Amino acid sequence: MTQPFELPSFYVPHPARLNPHLDEARAHSTEWAREMGMLEGSGIWDQADLEAHDYGLLCAYTHPDASAEALSLVTDWYVWVFFFDDHFLDMYKRTNDREAGKAHLDRLPLFMPADPATPVPEPENPVEEGLADLWRRTVPAMGEDWRIRFAGSTRNLLDESLWELANINAGRVANPVEYIEMRRKVGGAPWSAQLVEYAANAEVPQEVSGSRALRVLMDAFSDGVHLRNDIFSYQREVEDEGELSNGILVLERFLECSTQEAAEAVNDLLTSRLQQFENTVFTELPVLFAETGLDPAGRARVMAYVKGLQDWQSGGHEWHLRSSRYMNGGGTGAGSAAEVAPGTGGGLPGVPGSGNWWDQYAIGGIGTSALDILRKGADSPPVDTAPERRRARSHAHVPYQAVGPVQLPEFRLPFALSLSPHLDGARDRVVEWAERVGLLSEHPGVPGSGIWDAESMRDYDLALCAAGLQPDATADQLDISSAWLAWGTWADDYFPKVFGRTRDLAGAKAANARLPLFMPLDGGPAPEPANALERGLADIWERTAGPMTVEARGRLREAVEVMTASWIWELSNQIQHRIPDPVDYLEMRRSTFGSELTTALSRIGHGRAVPEEAYRHGSMRALENSAMDYAAMVNDLFSYQKEVEYEGELHNVVLVVQNFFNCDYPSAVRIVDDLMHSRLDQFQHVAQKELPVLYEDLGLGEEAREVLGGYVRELENWLAGVLNWHEGCRRYRTEDLERHFGAERDLAASVRDRAANASAPATEAPEPRTGTVPLGPTGLGTASLRLSSN
Repeated sequence: MTQPFELPSFYVPHPARLNPHLDEARAHSTEWAREMGMLEGSGIWDQADLEAHDYGLLCAYTHPDASAEALSLVTDWYVWVFFFDDHFLDMYKRTNDREAGKAHLDRLPLFMPADPATPVPEPENPVEEGLADLWRRTVPAMGEDWRIRFAGSTRNLLDESLWELANINAGRVANPVEYIEMRRKVGGAPWSAQLVEYAANAEVPQEVSGSRALRVLMDAFSDGVHLRNDIFSYQREVEDEGELSNGILVLERFLECSTQEAAEAVNDLLTSRLQQFENTVFTELPVLFAETGLDPAGRARVMAYVKGLQDWQSGGHEWHLRSSRYMNGGGTGAGSAAEVAPGTGGGLPGVPGSGNWWDQYAIGGIGTSALDILRKGADSPPVDTAPERRRARSHAHVPYQAVGPVQLPEFRLPFALSLSPHLDGARDRVVEWAERVGLLSEHPGVPGSGIWDAESMRDYDLALCAAGLQPDATADQLDISSAWLAWGTWADDYFPKVFGRTRDLAGAKAANARLPLFMPLDGGPAPEPANALERGLADIWERTAGPMTVEARGRLREAVEVMTASWIWELSNQIQHRIPDPVDYLEMRRSTFGSELTTALSRIGHGRAVPEEAYRHGSMRALENSAMDYAAMVNDLFSYQKEVEYEGELHNVVLVVQNFFNCDYPSAVRIVDDLMHSRLDQFQHVAQKELPVLYEDLGLGEEAREVLGGYVRELENWLAGVLNWHEGCRRYRTEDLERHFGAERDLAASVRDRAANASAPATEAPEPRTGTVPLGPTGLGTASLRLSSN
């Protein structure tokens, strides 16, 4: 069969190795599957099916250092999850029996109790039998935190089968953001990542398991696994089976490009996600270890987990190259699995990262790319430097470039705008409030802190935004909403100007660490504020949280903390002078835009009519995330000139798209426009098609349905209000930028140019520089980051 595209050149920075206990795992998993009733008589598989699938080979490649016992158990888990998938397909998807499928799924969590002593029901089928046995054999070796996390990942993986059942006949091709999110749930890689903890004896300590760094590692790992699978499985899934859930197909449709171009774009995204993984390891983990005081044993477990994820990524790639299941030219690995010596992966003896695992762990993997060049002879094909060029390009942006007036697409928003009748009064009162708490004054001893004055505050007109978000608010409610928007927008301007210019990440973290003190959950007094940042927050917290329950206050404070923590993430990228990875950017943009705070404030009026599980449901998260992404991209389109030309910013979706696709500004705007409106389409699809299913699944009463229907309208008001504010305020037009930021932009550009001239040899023209000090990583082993970005 003719291949629909040529396989791209993959970024595989770590060698694949084969576990020496492969044969034992194969034999054990076959016998175990028979004992659980998964083979003859199951109506799903027989032994020939299981042998053809060869999950033992997959697990031996992805867990090369696991003990014989651990490899057998991990292989049993993979046998179980694939059997579950095939069983669910045969019993419920093909018959479209959603009610029976839900009943089947509802029983499975009973076999995964957090407390191993909790009795479980009698299994009624091979799926339940296998899960009960696996849980019993696995949990004694793991702590409670892992058990809770792994049970949650397993439930998510199973529950998404119900989502697939509801959408199996919809015929929709997902948008790129939706696809990444959905694939993480149904693809199973987060579940695989937690099995790595077991197999590598590397349980992540509870002190750090919920941190951003560990979440990003798991997400980047998951995306890498899934995108790689999409490339190899496109021919089988799309051409042979008519499947719509494939990343290449998603980008083919979204970018309106050829299959080859889409495959290259998916591979570029795969590379970007792997490099995001590396960036997180080197820039975020050391800081996390220091800030949490994690002991040496805990740090070693985290790094063993990192190595386990790297092994899985490389082993999964090798398995795809060798499997007859995928498009790989008939299996283009270096021979069959039997021809590769277990434990070596066909590596070069004595070459770091290619053979013995201790060589890789000590000095191999990331940073040994130069050895790949040395291995190649003079007549060998040239080394593919695309991944290095991509990495270098993300650090090579020159700030304060003139980009001209913003280019705006047509905003096809179907929701009508309504404005509060209390708008005029709120405009005056929010300026008075800002003056009273000190947002409009220079702070003594804090250079650059005088960022707003009364004129700019009126120009920015945050009350207009609040009036569109809450058209039915009372005057007091509108004042509080206006104050939240003013404080959040001011603080978002304050952090990069006060802490970013001097790269004072420690100072920013110290300022951020004090903010929870001014959001007491028990209603008690807060300490005396030391500055306007704290004074403004203390004031609006007291006005907002007074009538709220302790539980509701906790949710609101968490939303504020998520937003303020995202400002630290922006500063970290600014210090590295790194344009973010597109997936990481879009997901963090929800927080930097304050979207979680907006939804938390909206939910205050919902009371207890809606159970928490409804808000945690995948459809509700899809509804909120799609709205958040649309609103954030509206902001980035309007603020592109302000951020790129006047502020030297790196965090803008248009710039992120320019960097990722290496395209010009107009092309990036078209891509962002398409993505923004595809997210709007998803928002409407979820509201119309998925929420009614959610209501039925959770058995919600009329009051809860009415509240959630009202919540959809609140989100529609939010989108209409955000767009109206951007069109009506005086913050983003060129003439307004000149008034508010022109002198600052000119000063920064002058300093940049003087530094470039001073550092250039006298006989040479100065090369473009990216700042007044070296930007990005420096020192031994970072030369690849200073390659040409062309």
